[in-house]
Amino acid sequence: MTAVPPQPDPIPPAADAAPDAPRVVEEAPRRRPAVRGLFSRGSLDIQSKLLVMLLGVSIVAALVVGAVGYLNGRSSLQTAATNQVTSLRETRITELQRSFSQFTQTVVAQTRNASVVGATKAFTAGWQDLQRQPVTDADRTKVDGWYRDTFVPQLDARSGETANPEQFAPTTDPQIYLQARYTAPFTDYDEAIKEDDAGDGSAWSAAHAEYQEYFRQATETVGYDDLLLMDTDGNVVYSAYGGADLGTDLDDGPYRDSNLASGYQDALRLTSADDFVVTDFARYVPSLNVPTLWVMSPVGDQGKIIGVMAVQVPVELVNSVMTGNEGWKGDGLGDTGESYLVGADHLMRSYPRQLLQHPRQYEQDVVAAGTAPSVAERQLAVKGSVLLQEVDSTAVSRALQGKTGTVIGTDYRGKEVLAAYAPLEVDGLRWVVVAQTDTAEAFGPVNDFTRNLGLSLVGIIVLVSLLSLLLAQVFVRPVRRLQTAVNRVSAGELGVEVRTRPGDEIGDLGVAFNDMSRSLQVKQDLLDEQRRQNDALLLTMMPADVAERYKQGDDTIAADHQDVAVVYADLVGFDDFARGLSAEESLSLVNDLWRSLDEAASRYGVERVRTTRAGYLASCGLSVPRVDNVRRMVDWAEESQRVVDRFNAQHGSRVGLRAGIDTGQVTSGLVGRSKLVYDMWGDAVSLAYRVQGIAPAAGVYATQRVVDKLGDRDGLVDAGEVRTQSGTQRIWKLEQVAS
Repeated sequence: MTAVPPQPDPIPPAADAAPDAPRVVEEAPRRRPAVRGLFSRGSLDIQSKLLVMLLGVSIVAALVVGAVGYLNGRSSLQTAATNQVTSLRETRITELQRSFSQFTQTVVAQTRNASVVGATKAFTAGWQDLQRQPVTDADRTKVDGWYRDTFVPQLDARSGETANPEQFAPTTDPQIYLQARYTAPFTDYDEAIKEDDAGDGSAWSAAHAEYQEYFRQATETVGYDDLLLMDTDGNVVYSAYGGADLGTDLDDGPYRDSNLASGYQDALRLTSADDFVVTDFARYVPSLNVPTLWVMSPVGDQGKIIGVMAVQVPVELVNSVMTGNEGWKGDGLGDTGESYLVGADHLMRSYPRQLLQHPRQYEQDVVAAGTAPSVAERQLAVKGSVLLQEVDSTAVSRALQGKTGTVIGTDYRGKEVLAAYAPLEVDGLRWVVVAQTDTAEAFGPVNDFTRNLGLSLVGIIVLVSLLSLLLAQVFVRPVRRLQTAVNRVSAGELGVEVRTRPGDEIGDLGVAFNDMSRSLQVKQDLLDEQRRQNDALLLTMMPADVAERYKQGDDTIAADHQDVAVVYADLVGFDDFARGLSAEESLSLVNDLWRSLDEAASRYGVERVRTTRAGYLASCGLSVPRVDNVRRMVDWAEESQRVVDRFNAQHGSRVGLRAGIDTGQVTSGLVGRSKLVYDMWGDAVSLAYRVQGIAPAAGVYATQRVVDKLGDRDGLVDAGEVRTQSGTQRIWKLEQVAS
């Protein structure tokens, strides 16, 4: 409801005027002075002075406002772009660490599995039996033919080089025996893993028939590229895919310099089966020279290490995290945003975005930036850049020095980028995470903002110039006519009789303006004062945006709010305390309490909706959306308890605060027509009211939804359940936790 401001009394007519006299008094005609030229006595005329003044003030004001807006806007947009790449960097680090932790824990858990322990024993025993098993010429011919006709051609096609089959030939009879039955018969590893028993009757084949199904399911379920078992003498006694490394000797065989061999030696030195080793990416010939990363863990039995299990980590584990499953657009990274990994050798450990989306353009860019054309072509051929693309940028160099930050510099494509960098330690691996976006895109909004602001300033200056010229002409257009118009406004239309005195046009204009200003100022001051009082009264009843709509004449004002924290609090024991007090004393104490709670609410961003003598309804996130509205509401409720405690200490009372907190969708608006009340309602409000009434004792009670948003928090006490239309809600009492 809006109070009607009192209207100021009109200024009475002159004492000598008759009651029926006209409200405007015409002055006697006077002789009009001669029109003066543009310059008079060496000075500018009024029109020129007014034009210069208007232009100067307006242009200076526009330039100052534009400069301030430009500096603030540019800074805000640049900060937003920097925050985006920084957030992407931190997200990728967290996701990669989590993925590696889950993967390694899975591997460690499998090495403790009875099947893996039993398989290690069985394959080791089978391998030892094969030491006495003779190898036929047919076996040697079959294995040599497989290396010559299958393995080496595939390796040459994948690596782009020419290999000699003899350098990978088996070095022991057991290796020839196994590869003749589990490797050479197949040209595809996916077919080899399906073989359970070669039917040769050996102890090793019996173990393979027993455990192959288990390892096949483990490999396909988790997504391993391969799974190997090694004995303590360096022999690969089992390979899930039966590859070229089946039966090889990691101490003296052709793959003794591989990361598998070095990781195996490190794993043997571990003292616990719960430990593991992770190797960095390195090219691994049995996997057709594909960059390979291994996770290895010792297999123990009765406190003794009996072997090592090695799992080949798929590149997709790293790449899916760093590319966000190639959902760059969905992550808000625009057209050029990306994140990637770089090793200590300055070579990539994940795939760049442009290679996956625009490979031809990627090839042109990296070659122009200094990458060898053969390397760029190889990346397109294998559709990957791990251990191929070198990144020697400022961001990578600083991160390898252990620094974390952001920088604008040139990336591996020669493009200027805004990059956020940080070192990454993952299970002993020393990598670098870089999140970046092209500056043309990152600062695109800044450039658009600058261009639009410049055009706006030019438009404003042109408009102000035209308006200033027009206004100057209007103001100076015949002075007598302007004087007559001003006199009519100040005297006739407002009922004021103006007494004029002889003088030139400027003098008469000054007198007219003075009279008009005095009369209008009085009225305007009264109207402004009344308007301020009305606005202040409305703001005590409702939020500013609701009050603005109400003043504009809206009859029905309501709004839905999706994520709002709601509290309903009442005073427990106040009636007993106030029983011996007068009504005025009791109300004064209640008002003091509510005022203290209002002050606390202002500090925590909580908005009071309405109060009664014993009830206090408030919200957080209603007028101003807040992502931490629940935490703010809980902090306010705990602060309110301390306010009540101070009240008890001051007055010797035992008043308690009982508050119920819920979060969810609410509706707010004005209720009533002749007598308006700003109120808030909805399921969250109803549930908050019911929550605070779940127990007679004072305290802060919250629904399960509130507790879920608080995250890990101590001091939760189960207070029961409340049944609602959507189901049963668990209620918790929030005990105050010492800071």
